[in-house]
Amino acid sequence: MARIVFMGTPHFAVPALQAVHERFGVAGVVTVPDKPQGRGQSVRPSAVKQAALDLGITPILQPARLKDPEFHAQLSDLRPDILCVIAFRILPREVYTLARLGAFNVHASLLPRFRGAAPINHAIIEGETESGVTSFLLNDVVDTGSLLLQRSLPIADGTTAGELYAQLMPLAAACAVDTCQALIDGTAAPKPQDDTRASPAPKVFRETAVIDFTQPRKRVRDHIHGHSPAPGAWTVWNGDILKIFRAAFADDACEPGTFRIVADRFVVGCADGSLELTEIQMPGKKRMLVGDVLRGYRGPEQGTLG
Repeated sequence: MARIVFMGTPHFAVPALQAVHERFGVAGVVTVPDKPQGRGQSVRPSAVKQAALDLGITPILQPARLKDPEFHAQLSDLRPDILCVIAFRILPREVYTLARLGAFNVHASLLPRFRGAAPINHAIIEGETESGVTSFLLNDVVDTGSLLLQRSLPIADGTTAGELYAQLMPLAAACAVDTCQALIDGTAAPKPQDDTRASPAPKVFRETAVIDFTQPRKRVRDHIHGHSPAPGAWTVWNGDILKIFRAAFADDACEPGTFRIVADRFVVGCADGSLELTEIQMPGKKRMLVGDVLRGYRGPEQGTLG
């Protein structure tokens, strides 16, 4: 049986770890060191480490530096045939070349589209109607290695980044299992990526999540949904930061960059029409449906945003 070492960090990678371990058995797991998390800043393991502990997988390696000679020796001792990498760090050549049959990553896009740290967010931001996952052989340039397998799914209208994230997790797990099997069987057929079709997907930040209501309303809605739930698209309303997580097309007349409160509805104007905000969050409050926020609202019923 091939010796597979799994590398990953967040919850997105957990179903793949579970599936690969169930199918083949995992010889070891590599993840990030435990870190302070949450309001109390208590030190907690990554989602992948917790899953490995639950599955009884040993050893679990947590290098602070991937070029650390001690880590390299520990990984070499595992004699990996395959390195299966999902949502981890950039591996140096001396690490990924340890795999006898191949080292591959499962990326949450249909490469070469959306290379980078936030492919799911950018698929929604750019209004894509299809997404998926891709496994590819690791090389020295991030997300550019030869393609192994791809699995796709349609993006339903109005899908948020958080919803697409959940939809892609089982697809990534199946892709990881199928890729491992192809490498074991010797049936993998690597195909170079077409760099002319490549597009970037850099990490999204609060600073770039601010909403420009002078854009067409579909682009504004895609921007909102592409940053939902994190970091959260935002604007300024009545002097406070207003995070917006979901919006729908509306028929109301409203000037770009302005808002109107109509009964229990919150309508904002864009370049070519209006949107109705449906889920929002005020500072110090939890995420709520707009109707619940507006219940008892005594502020202005119209004005300017931003």
